Formats: sequence, C-alpha cells, structure tokens
Amino acid sequence: MLPILQIGPLAIQLPGLLVLLGLWLGLSLAEKYAPGRGIRSNQIYSFTILAIVAGVLGARLVYVLRFFSNFAHSPESVFSLSSELLDPTGALLGVGFVFWNFIHRIKINPWLLLDALAPILAVLAVAGALSNLSSGKGFGAPTQVPWAIFLWGEWRHPTQIYELISAGITLGIYWPSHQHIQRGAPGIYGLSLLAVTAALRLFLEVFRGDSVTLAGGYRLAQLIAWAILALSLWAITKRPSQPPSTE
Repeated sequence: MLPILQIGPLAIQLPGLLVLLGLWLGLSLAEKYAPGRGIRSNQIYSFTILAIVAGVLGARLVYVLRFFSNFAHSPESVFSLSSELLDPTGALLGVGFVFWNFIHRIKINPWLLLDALAPILAVLAVAGALSNLSSGKGFGAPTQVPWAIFLWGEWRHPTQIYELISAGITLGIYWPSHQHIQRGAPGIYGLSLLAVTAALRLFLEVFRGDSVTLAGGYRLAQLIAWAILALSLWAITKRPSQPPSTE
C-alpha cells in the first residue's frame, strides 16, 4: 500500500491522483473515438464535467438525508471534503439526471452517447482498483487461501488485485477500436460494458471485507449491481443485434 507518494518536499495523495489520471485517460480515449459515433469531443467533455459535479452533489445530498441527525449537530460537516461522506446511490442518481437532461437539451441520441462514454467507465474501473490498492480501501474478507495478503491485522482476499485483473481484462475486451465493437448497433457497446461491470461487482463483492450492509445483511453494492445488470440486459434485448442498414 502506498497512500502517500513523497517526491522531495511534496506529499501527493496517490489514490486520488490515480483516479484523476484514470479520468483524464478515459476522457482522452472517449474523445478520440466519439466522432466516429457522431458525438463531438466537446460534448463528451461537457457531459463528463456536469456528471462529476452532479454525482458528487447527489452523493453528498443522499448521504446527508440518510444520516440527517448526525449533520443536525454539526451542519458544517455538509461541506466536508471527505470522500467517506458520499453515498453511491446518490452519485448514480446525479449522473442519471445529467444524462437525461443532456440528451434532451442537446437533442443527442442517448445510445450513441452511452457508447461514446463507455471507454471512460472502462478506464475508471482500472484506476479505481489501483486507487484501492494504493490506499488499502476495498480490502478483502479474512481468508486462508494461499494467495492471501496480510492487511489490517489479518490475512485477507486480495480483492484490489481481483478487481484490477478483471477491470484490465474488461478494458482489453471492450477497447473502442475493436471491430466487433464498431460493428454493433448503437447502445450495445455501452450496455454490454455496463452489464459486465455490474456482474463483476456482483461476484467480487462476495470477497470484500468492507461492504456497506443494509437490514437483513444485504450488501448495498450488490443490490445496485443487480439493478444495473438487470436494466442493462433488458435494454440489450430491446436493441437490434446489428446497426441499421444504410443501403
């Protein structure tokens, strides 16, 4: 684990830097291939900025609503920069709202936009795994498997490495220049990437030791993954298997 990267007098928060680097690389990749889908590069950039802002605000708002009594005693905590005070469901709602508003305001094909944004998701999955590996977050449950790592006082599943390997393979399979991706009907690329990402989260969450659990022992991440997987697969069945013929 390397949460702090010391370069001379500079102490750099490496986990955050890795996420920012992943966002930049994902944006660069998406902007490169977006024109081939009829989406302008500046539209990708504008959407991403709006989605980040809305995602953070939505995540904080939902977290505050969930734990309102805590913030009632210290309202200044609402403006804390801590990433611990963010709710993933709120982030999804914020991004979803921006997506819906963007396609109606710009009059853009939502399936083409989803496909154009897909590389950002694929690269961010790799960056997120590297960030967790650096910080020690996303750690695994205690285990006795031969490849366990010693972390936080116990031998645990190396879930950060599981996630890094699976995200790297997914990125390789869904690299936007592949012919099988370019030939698909609008929406299939983005939807299938969402489905695979959700399925992997559903599986890998079993090995996590820091999952947020709800009443009844249900893991929040798995419930979200189930919903995304089901919606993605349902949407795929409604899309044509091949792009419309131009003849």
